[in-house]
Amino acid sequence: MEANRLLIKNAKALVGVHPAGTGRVAGAAMATLPLLEQGWLMAEEGIITAMGTDADWPGITDWNGLEVIDADGRYVLPGWCDPHTHTVFAAPREGEFVDRINGLTYQEIAAKGGGIVNSAMRLRGMAEDDLYAQAKLRLEEMMRQGTVAVEIKSGYGLDADSELKMLRVVRRLKQTLPMQVRATLLAAHAIPPEYKDNRSGYVDLVVKELIPRVAEEDLAQYVDCFCETNYFTVAEMERILEAGARHGLPGKVHVNQFTSIGAIPAAVARHARSVDHLEVMQEADIDALKGSPVMPTLLPSCSFFLGIPYGPARKLVEAGLPVALATDFNPGTTPSGNMNLVVALACIKLRLLPEEAINAATLNAAAAMDLGAELGSLTVGKRASLIITKPVPSLAYLPYAFGQDHIDTVIIDGRTVRTGEAAA
Repeated sequence: MEANRLLIKNAKALVGVHPAGTGRVAGAAMATLPLLEQGWLMAEEGIITAMGTDADWPGITDWNGLEVIDADGRYVLPGWCDPHTHTVFAAPREGEFVDRINGLTYQEIAAKGGGIVNSAMRLRGMAEDDLYAQAKLRLEEMMRQGTVAVEIKSGYGLDADSELKMLRVVRRLKQTLPMQVRATLLAAHAIPPEYKDNRSGYVDLVVKELIPRVAEEDLAQYVDCFCETNYFTVAEMERILEAGARHGLPGKVHVNQFTSIGAIPAAVARHARSVDHLEVMQEADIDALKGSPVMPTLLPSCSFFLGIPYGPARKLVEAGLPVALATDFNPGTTPSGNMNLVVALACIKLRLLPEEAINAATLNAAAAMDLGAELGSLTVGKRASLIITKPVPSLAYLPYAFGQDHIDTVIIDGRTVRTGEAAA
């Protein structure tokens, strides 16, 4: 097989060239986005091997199997990492979209049989092959939009067979797509109708049957719980996280989307990898995150779509904390996997600087999936999974002109998955 060798030359700048060993950035450091102006980058067999500026160009002596991309006037960025999605689902829920236009709340839609339970009823009857084919199309579109790594949750099955079916689909996606795929067991997404009078029995199913089986079959890397008023309690989340830990599945949990009920301190105490949503935060929640390795992950396109508050990104950063960004791609509350929109909303609505938003969607987002050693920055030794923009006047222009497609080329592990104008 011909060697996979890549040279990107004449870049306007290489962006996010964090030093080796930089796992994440937090607080004031989030505004620092190191770059190399007029840069070049070399990759072999999908790994970044060298980079620099035109002034230190070493020249090429071996052109065998070398793909050359002239990025003149274009920025080169790390590919987007999306650490919170629900991209395996059976059908869209545009009817609920109309219900919200007519004034119903998320909770009211759920109470009349919509929401997560609606998705579960549809998914249970869908063949695994059909679920896979639909999800593959969604992820291929996300790759064209610059996403190179994604976390996918179950949670639309709400019974043992359907939850396992979802995770088998995620495993197939991981095996067939070039992007990095992480899986999360989110059986504790909602109480299924058949357990509405026996919620403890459903938690028993998750803890005693699903978590051990998922761990034994290596179907997921994480366990999740929607800890929220009218969904799962803090005590139930604690039990699920403790069971996950016993089986080598750390937590990535939904918390503080609508109410603050003490979930964040409990998740921190149980060593969750990330706490996600965070639209409603109290000072005690922020204090609980200080000094911990837990990654606060915000989902601004969910707030945009539902018309709910946005996560307090500025307060988190000013408290010295890191922030990651994700799409929350799902059929009910965020029917979009476009990380470019998320980065723009982070600037427009969360008041993050462009540099902070890019760090949050790359380095910190990779860390939220335990992929920081492989992705999230342009660093020698990491995967050559990156974005080449179209010619733009500045990095700030990317979120500023939010309705435009700024991507020219997407490369994953040194191989092009979307080709634009940039060429030798």
